[in-house]
Amino acid sequence: ASVTWTSGGAAFDHSWNETFDCCWGGFTYSNATDTTTPGFGNDRSAITGDGFGPGQDNYGVATVGSEAPEVRFGTAQTVLGAYFTNITYPYLAMLNGDDGNATPFVKGPFEDGDFFELSIIGLDNTGTETGSIEFLLADGSNILDDWSWVDLSSLGPVNGLRFALDSSDRGAFGLNTPGYFAIDNLSIVPIPAAVWLFASALGLLGLRLHRQVG
Repeated sequence: ASVTWTSGGAAFDHSWNETFDCCWGGFTYSNATDTTTPGFGNDRSAITGDGFGPGQDNYGVATVGSEAPEVRFGTAQTVLGAYFTNITYPYLAMLNGDDGNATPFVKGPFEDGDFFELSIIGLDNTGTETGSIEFLLADGSNILDDWSWVDLSSLGPVNGLRFALDSSDRGAFGLNTPGYFAIDNLSIVPIPAAVWLFASALGLLGLRLHRQVG
C-alpha cells in the first residue's frame, strides 16, 4: 500500500508491505530517539536523537531501495537547502560493522577510502533529472553524527528532488551499507527557511506513525 503525505506544500510518498506488515519505503517522519540500538529494527531514529533545533522533535526519514525516494513540489521552486544526518542503523553499522554474523555482511569499522554518499538530484516538471549535489554522510572513519546543512540553491528552480545513496561497501545486489538518511528543515524560496519541519504531515500515515513512535 502507498500513501502521500504533505508538509509545507511538499509531497512525500510512503509505501508499506501490508502482506507482511513490515518493510516501508520512500519517506516517513519520526520522533524516535534511540541512538544506541544497532540493527534494522532501529531504522527510524536519527543518530542525533532529535530533529534540528531546540525543541524540534519531528524530522523526516528516507530509505533508498528499489525505488529512489522523491519530494515533489506543486510548481517550480528554488530550494535553499536542508539539514541531513545519519540514521542510527547505518551509523552503528559503519562504526562497528555487522558483528552478528559469522561472515559480516556490512563492513565496519569504516576506514580510509570508505564512504557513504548522498546524492540530491533536481527534477523538472517531467521528472527528468536536471543536476545533482553530492554530500558525504561518511568519509573514512569520519561518520556524520550531527545535523549538517547542505546548500541546494545551485540546483536552480526544480519541481522536485530525488535522492540516491552510494557506498564503498557494495555487493552483488547493491549497497551493503543500510540505505537510510534523515532530513529536516527543507527550505525553499519564497517560503521562509525552517518552515518544513515535518511536524504537520497529514493523513493515514500520521495516524499509523503516532501509534509507532508517539
